[in-house]
Amino acid sequence: MDNELLIYNTLKRRKEIFKPIHEGRVGMYVCGPTVYGKAHLGHARSAITFDTLFRYLKYLGYKVRYVRNITDVGHLVNDADDGEDKIAKKARTEKLEPMEIVQEYTDYYHRCLEEMNVLPPGIEPRATGHIIEQIQTVQKILDSGYGYISNGSVYFDVKKYAGDHNYGELSGRKIEDLLSNTRELDGQQEKHSPLDFAIWKKASPEHIMHWPSPWSEGFPGWHLECTTMSCKYLSENFDIHGGGMDLIFPHHEAEIAQSVAAFGHQSVNYWMHNNMITLNGQKMGKSLGNAIALDEFFSGNHSLLEKAYSPMTIRYFMLTAHYRSTLDFSNQALQAAEKGLDRLLKAFKTLNKLKSSSSSGSAIDVKKLKSKCFDAMNDDMNTPIALSHLFEGVKIINSIADNKETISANDLEEMKSLFSTFIFDLFGLKIQEENKTDIKPYEDAVNLLLQLRLEAKQNKNWATSDKIRDELTKAGFDIKDNSDGFSWELKK
Repeated sequence: MDNELLIYNTLKRRKEIFKPIHEGRVGMYVCGPTVYGKAHLGHARSAITFDTLFRYLKYLGYKVRYVRNITDVGHLVNDADDGEDKIAKKARTEKLEPMEIVQEYTDYYHRCLEEMNVLPPGIEPRATGHIIEQIQTVQKILDSGYGYISNGSVYFDVKKYAGDHNYGELSGRKIEDLLSNTRELDGQQEKHSPLDFAIWKKASPEHIMHWPSPWSEGFPGWHLECTTMSCKYLSENFDIHGGGMDLIFPHHEAEIAQSVAAFGHQSVNYWMHNNMITLNGQKMGKSLGNAIALDEFFSGNHSLLEKAYSPMTIRYFMLTAHYRSTLDFSNQALQAAEKGLDRLLKAFKTLNKLKSSSSSGSAIDVKKLKSKCFDAMNDDMNTPIALSHLFEGVKIINSIADNKETISANDLEEMKSLFSTFIFDLFGLKIQEENKTDIKPYEDAVNLLLQLRLEAKQNKNWATSDKIRDELTKAGFDIKDNSDGFSWELKK
């Protein structure tokens, strides 16, 4: 654990040693969902990625202020500033108030994250709760000369900004290429350039979400809320801004431009982005119509699912790929994750039953194993490599349980601490509690048969002993003889 934490900074396109602005404290802002529908696997990946980072930063001793927003207004169906607000459209379709839609899907999001053991952020601001602050940010942008008013809407002047600053530095896009690849769309006549984006949008008469402002009855632009709320709660210069890779452009690029225009400088030191979940190579998302809702994974109630997958299987599945790599959904991949998780948790249970050897030393180098696990985490949160090292430990645990290796008392305690820290504290996994009332009679019956087998062996009645073992094995049980008598488990 001597190595320092390295984070891949999207802005710099390289890994950098993490150094917080204020010693011992970290400010982290992560883009949350637009709550107009059920959360899906893509939402889960972002939440689990930054939950893992949150857990690790706290483990390293930092006091972390974690802010994750809820977008409940301003996210238009078309990023080119035309079309309906996504939540308003859903409300109109469902004949509900917009805030009923917001509450329903925010509650759903929270329930699913709780099932997957995602810790809540310290602050979870909503865009509609910060209209006054967003109006103030718009005014600062106008005062800086990088915004203009047109027919009651306020737009960010991208060409003017690009003349003074490096617009496109986060995404690597060039202003010339953006201009040549942008076509004029209906509804953009009030813009100076098709690249310009709304920071305040005048509401049409039928629009059901609007607030008074110096420019019009309207609503804030989607990009504006994160600039405003992150700086309100984390100051105008904070450590980490996270989100999905699909937000790099235009959302996060626009955030940088807004910060420079409003405050005179960039606000974020480290930009971090998780990659996408794909389905047959295509991004999974509500707008593409190929998203599987999280509760559908938990119940198995979807045509693309062969079975139900537990929330912990979903969480473990996310950890098996580096957060900056794409992760392709398939039933085979989820079933492999299910088996891997089961093997890891069984090893932890076995570890806690192990007894140390009477000798003072052992051939097992737990300190080296621990160092490799933490080296992986310090290398830009490389959870799949950390998991691979834990599985080296699983082999050792099973070898000790089979009396092929021994372990000293000190090493045993260190191994228990290492596995507990990674499985539960850092990776956020849980042992799913079974309904003991339902399975107790079943356990008692298996234990009775195996006790009868043990007595048969002691009486040298090998035929009965073998018959009980063979029939239980055929029924799907894995039977092991050990120094304590026997152990068993149901094969997956």
